[in-house]
Amino acid sequence: MIVERQVELRFGQESRDAETHTNLSAVRRDGRCLWTAGDETATIERLTAVTGADGRVTGYGEHVTVALADLVPLPAGPDEEADIEGLARADGWLWAIGSHSLKRKKIKPGQSGAKARKRLATVVREDNRYIIARLPLVPGEDGLPEVAPDAPGEGGTRTAAVLGGRGDSLTDLLADDPHLAPFLSIPSKDNGLDVEGIAAHGDRLYIGLRGPVLRGWAVLVEIRPGTDRRDPRRLRALPVGDDDDELYRTHFLDLGGLGIRDLCPHGDDLLILTGPSMDLDGPVRVVRWRGAAETDAAEIVPASELEVLGELPYGDGDDHAEGIAVLDEPDGSGLRVLVVYDSPSPARLTADGGVLADVIVLP
Repeated sequence: MIVERQVELRFGQESRDAETHTNLSAVRRDGRCLWTAGDETATIERLTAVTGADGRVTGYGEHVTVALADLVPLPAGPDEEADIEGLARADGWLWAIGSHSLKRKKIKPGQSGAKARKRLATVVREDNRYIIARLPLVPGEDGLPEVAPDAPGEGGTRTAAVLGGRGDSLTDLLADDPHLAPFLSIPSKDNGLDVEGIAAHGDRLYIGLRGPVLRGWAVLVEIRPGTDRRDPRRLRALPVGDDDDELYRTHFLDLGGLGIRDLCPHGDDLLILTGPSMDLDGPVRVVRWRGAAETDAAEIVPASELEVLGELPYGDGDDHAEGIAVLDEPDGSGLRVLVVYDSPSPARLTADGGVLADVIVLP
């Protein structure tokens, strides 16, 4: 794939101090705006497009930060990171999902062997990671989308709501799953369960797992969250099929041994950003699953039904592609996606405190 150009994402000082711009994990386009998130905070960021004389986007700025704790209850409170790994937008809602993963502590430089071994034996659970948030979008006075705790809707008030934190998280749904349950107690970078992408289509959420990868097959989980009738600020899993007990579906995709790093809808198709499940740099690819949103049963999707659109660049210990978003070019000259990177290389960091994202031409 061709990197056609780069555009600068410019964040405010507070987010730069929190290193959000160097820990980007999710992106979704919303008209002139981008919704982004980093994996070290419990916030969502909105950036607005800057365009050139030809109408093409040259950068994003006018940064606004949205704190999740101002909208939904977080299980561990507002100060613990939520490790947001995916954003989705559909039908006037913005969705955000945490990684739902355990974390093994890293060895620190200069530590003794005993301390290093102790850290490697320490596994941490951070409860804010185990949420899915649904946030109503409203037009602001300037016409740009804003997130609100409540908003009017056709069926009444639309209210910000959350799934998770009360024994009802995605991992609780998967507690007895024959494929995924054995991985719930394994940290993410050890091929344990690790959410890294989300796409919304109609009343369905498609959740991509970086791990586990099962004998080379990546896993995508489909759920149908709805408002809890007892509490409008809570969500609950609704049946995804005719069986009332079927509260989720798993789909298995042959991505050549790679996991899912992000999902992005394109019509009824899903664009899938793929990468290693373990702590490796690459390879990184964009793959199309045609008609994904039209499936009405659990799927086994062989490689022959998945179209590899191309390879993405990656660095040596840096430039890890983490999010993709479809861009609309004013001249109708073809499909392009914006790619944001975690751990960006020094070459991506600008003198003004911004970070460069790639605009990629897809076939």
